[in-house]
Amino acid sequence: MNAADAITVLARWQPAPNAMAEVLALAEEMRQRSLAEPGCLGYEIYRSPAAPEAVLLVERYRDTAALEKHKQSAHYQLLVTGQVLPLLAYRKVDLLRACTPA
Repeated sequence: MNAADAITVLARWQPAPNAMAEVLALAEEMRQRSLAEPGCLGYEIYRSPAAPEAVLLVERYRDTAALEKHKQSAHYQLLVTGQVLPLLAYRKVDLLRACTPA
């Protein structure tokens, strides 16, 4: 694996009122299943004391192909597309690659 090929996903979620507990439970199940994928290098779930209404997911994948396979997986479709997305008031996803100084 070339480290420059790795993709980091920053997913910012804001659950609808009264949906935080369910969203966090689904995110944890998604984390466990994602970490079992061969192309998943890491998956962490964060909440900020300064913004307790928001969830930040930091995911790392070996390359674009691994990320696409993740998004097409049965567990992504079931948990994220089918259950989490309807519970969110806001969602923003950024894809990042590490950069090295010239």
